[in-house]
Amino acid sequence: MSTVTPGHQASGAPRGRLLVLAGPSGVGKSSVVAGLREALPDLLFSVSATTRPARPGEVDGRDYRFVDRAGFDALIARGELLEWAEVHGGLQRSGTPREPVERALAAGRPVLVEVDLQGARSVKRVMPEAVTVFVAPPSMEELARRLTDRGTDTPEQRARRLATAIEEMDARDEFDQIVVNDDLQAVIRRLVTLAVA
Repeated sequence: MSTVTPGHQASGAPRGRLLVLAGPSGVGKSSVVAGLREALPDLLFSVSATTRPARPGEVDGRDYRFVDRAGFDALIARGELLEWAEVHGGLQRSGTPREPVERALAAGRPVLVEVDLQGARSVKRVMPEAVTVFVAPPSMEELARRLTDRGTDTPEQRARRLATAIEEMDARDEFDQIVVNDDLQAVIRRLVTLAVA
């Protein structure tokens, strides 16, 4: 009977590296993810399940798995989420489907999970080998400008996102790595190095 040691598959080949990416809304995580996916074709990007409505241009199954609250409750009940959290004051839920992540890691593929602060903490508890990365804005003023320019939120939603961002910035030292998104290509290069190390 063979045993599997942490960090290795039964065949002896190394497991994939799990990167957990978090940062405030508007910091540019979507651009970072897109660049990393292009740079690492073998990377599995974990598509989060969310109860929020799709934004213009978002595609179900590619950007997010859009589900209603009842569907999300069913995912929780069946134990199909690696982590999940209520976000933005309990107005929405978001979570990471477990099975695709575990299957890719066992096959030796790098995996990227994009989550909020609560999600990053939860994944690190469940999978301590994960490398957590906090994407920080160059400044809070720049973050506010990006949120305004994005044009997807009401003034009240922007204010709530900025308040959440302050809490998230206060927790950035909990992460294994901090990258400031003032040079997108430099951020992508750093994450490529982390993913394949």
